[in-house]
Amino acid sequence: MKTLFIKEEIKYTGTQLSPHWIYKNFNLLGDAIVAFIGEVEVNLSEMVDLEDVINNEPIYSKKMLNFIIEEFNLPLEQMVYVQRLFISIIKETIEATNKNIIRKGDDLFFDNRKLSVSIATKSPTSCLIHTALNIIKEGAPVKASDLTEIGIKDIKKFATDIMERFKIETKSIKEAVCKVRGVRE
Repeated sequence: MKTLFIKEEIKYTGTQLSPHWIYKNFNLLGDAIVAFIGEVEVNLSEMVDLEDVINNEPIYSKKMLNFIIEEFNLPLEQMVYVQRLFISIIKETIEATNKNIIRKGDDLFFDNRKLSVSIATKSPTSCLIHTALNIIKEGAPVKASDLTEIGIKDIKKFATDIMERFKIETKSIKEAVCKVRGVRE
């Protein structure tokens, strides 16, 4: 699993959730996770979550910490498991600061206000996840919380810690699969 924190701000519009976006833009070939900061504005035409489309709920935030994960050779259901693992890693990382975070599926909440957005999807060649955490909550279309009020000030360190924990966890999972022998009836 390759990791990269992108220094330049990028406005996330949903178009980045596409196969090989990480490779084409940052030369990371294969399974990878990148993080970047930027405004998030996903119009209904770019929404992957059909429930949000049906409910007419586009996504907006002035500033979010975004993660894009791309993995190859996984079915979508397994990528949703990866998404839930990733959200749990973020939750554990935040809770190390003694803040109580609630996870409901693939969403995180602080003080009953939404902190994150996340979606997993499949392309013809890979599966992808976009997860983002509010850095600034003002302007969000829902009752929101943000990393600043939780006390996370060094966003780059926070992002790189999460990516490193995710990298270690996925490596450990792959090793666990390889180290067992099959059993017979």
